[in-house]
Amino acid sequence: MAYFFGRKILEDQHVPIGLIEADWGGTPAETWTSLTASSSDGSLLPVWGTWAKMSEDQPAAILEQARETQQRKDALATGKPAPEFPWHPELRSWLPGGTFNGMIAPLVSFPIRGVIWYQGESNAGADRAYYYDRLFRTLIADWRYRWAEGNFPFLFVQLANFITSPDSKWPELREAQRRTLSVSNTGMAVAIDIGDPNNIHPKNKQEVGRRLSLAARALAYHEKLEYSGPMYRTKMRQGNSIRIYFDHAETGLRVKGSAITGFEIAAIDGKFHSAEAHIDGETVVVWSAEVDNPIEVRYGWSGNPQCNLYNKADLPASPFSTVD
Repeated sequence: MAYFFGRKILEDQHVPIGLIEADWGGTPAETWTSLTASSSDGSLLPVWGTWAKMSEDQPAAILEQARETQQRKDALATGKPAPEFPWHPELRSWLPGGTFNGMIAPLVSFPIRGVIWYQGESNAGADRAYYYDRLFRTLIADWRYRWAEGNFPFLFVQLANFITSPDSKWPELREAQRRTLSVSNTGMAVAIDIGDPNNIHPKNKQEVGRRLSLAARALAYHEKLEYSGPMYRTKMRQGNSIRIYFDHAETGLRVKGSAITGFEIAAIDGKFHSAEAHIDGETVVVWSAEVDNPIEVRYGWSGNPQCNLYNKADLPASPFSTVD
């Protein structure tokens, strides 16, 4: 993804683009945040609770992995297919502040123009997703403080579509990412339409890099161009429907297909129902025959939603919820 991003910026700016790669797959955001930053915010105390539980569970996890390894060996020895087992995280790579200390702190003397960030899956479990909003903002502020170069652009990728387990919180994690756009000089590449439902690592990184490059051209290089898909701004109740207003929809909205999919609507009971919707200029009107007096709307609210709302720049609308 970073390579395709850099290639696009090179094509646009006609100067060499340096990329510093610092990543470790399958890691949560808390390991990329300094201990000073995460421990100075009382609302991030759950970071330490989840780490404590993970540490306590580690001996049992090691035994389980040893059993799984032996079962694979036994299967191969008898000519049978190797059995599939769940992925197990490596404990040292989940230590709060660990990869920050080892992989980010040594880099802060390098001048940079900005950051591109592709992460979130490891924070999408029920025990971590609910504090990602605060944690991600803390990470961004922490890195900006450490580099001491002001509020440089921090561009990130929203989680792509993927078939998740029933207890996963991918919609909530995406919502936390979307709300992080309230932090100054941030941009988000929506990937809800280019994931792989059966592969947590979708292959189309070229389009992800291109979408991030649009945000960089706008925020880092100050070009006048549309760099984002439609982003929920506000709502207005109109009888038994709700009108949704978007940013990044000034040139209009479009749907890929015969009808808009992915919208749900709810009354005061909080029960969401599939909704119909139609485009009206820069807005979308949402309603359902099953819901009188609606008060809330959400869009793309599942691990692998069917979303087809775009702006005229052919960039997809971000999933969102109007629930505060």
